[in-house]
Amino acid sequence: MPKLKTHRGAAKRLRKTSSGKFKRGSANKAHILTKKSSKRKRRLRSGGLVHKADEKRMAKLLPHL
Repeated sequence: MPKLKTHRGAAKRLRKTSSGKFKRGSANKAHILTKKSSKRKRRLRSGGLVHKADEKRMAKLLPHL
């Protein structure tokens, strides 16, 4: 069997927590920020966790994390 490769796009966007869940950043904060309210931009700073339904897929993309 060939070696398992890490999906580099996913590796740049996700981190694994000590409990084994995946931490992610928020979307919609890269550009067109002028029309977004300060409150909305402030809330976008904090990330979140990958949904439980997607965790298995993320684990496949990141076998070595």
